[in-house]
Amino acid sequence: MDLKQKTVIITGASSGIGATLAQKAGQRGARVVLAARNESKLDVLAKTMSDSGSKVLAVVTDITDPFQCRDLVLQTVETFGSIDILILNAGISMWAVFEEIEDVSFFKNLMDVNYMGAVYCVQSALPHLKKNRGLIVQMSTAQALMGFPHHTGYAASKHALQGFLTSLEIEMQKSVRFLHIYLGWIRDTNLRRNAFSLQGQPMGEQKRSHSSESIGLEVCTDAILEAIATDKRKIYLPAKLGFIPFLNAVYPSFLRRKVSKAVQTQT
Repeated sequence: MDLKQKTVIITGASSGIGATLAQKAGQRGARVVLAARNESKLDVLAKTMSDSGSKVLAVVTDITDPFQCRDLVLQTVETFGSIDILILNAGISMWAVFEEIEDVSFFKNLMDVNYMGAVYCVQSALPHLKKNRGLIVQMSTAQALMGFPHHTGYAASKHALQGFLTSLEIEMQKSVRFLHIYLGWIRDTNLRRNAFSLQGQPMGEQKRSHSSESIGLEVCTDAILEAIATDKRKIYLPAKLGFIPFLNAVYPSFLRRKVSKAVQTQT
């Protein structure tokens, strides 16, 4: 897919992967719609992109509100006339041992953002995507493929999204295309800073540090745009994550030991 003159909606676009993807897509000629809750960050990013010649629309959106998701789609179509790509990037994580959590109510927030927020966006955008045989990009994670320690609620929400989108893909019978992106740990984002702690609050300065296993933001976003351009159905970053489905089916005990050790190195 050539991104030139394509309309791309990116949720969670105010920082990290979303913001970087938005700028690079704009540089490739896409008409970019920025969606996030932080109005000031969206405005700054939109101005930066506009000043560099990109066509951009910023829409303050809380994706946990279905009416705001409908408005996001409505403003996009009114401004640019169509929707070609929906990138489901918004998400929130957690780092906490389940048995040490006293109040698990923040698990609902994880489901609302990571699962229902994506459902609301897809529901509103789907008729427009079908008109153009458009593309839904799932910004997923290794936690959608198996269980991860310290990530019980997060893995559950990502499993839910995985089930929803793979089921929808079958229903659509290629009238809409899908790209599933499974990410490991990515540096230079706020995902860990904003992740829920034991107390159900953002980790902030208590966030876990990244190990050498992590991938840089530039490498990550370049690979995502390349996957879109070459019409891939799924990619794994890093590539070794692609072994997870096989190992989980054939050598589950070995895989769980490796994953537990990998999580411990992220401290």
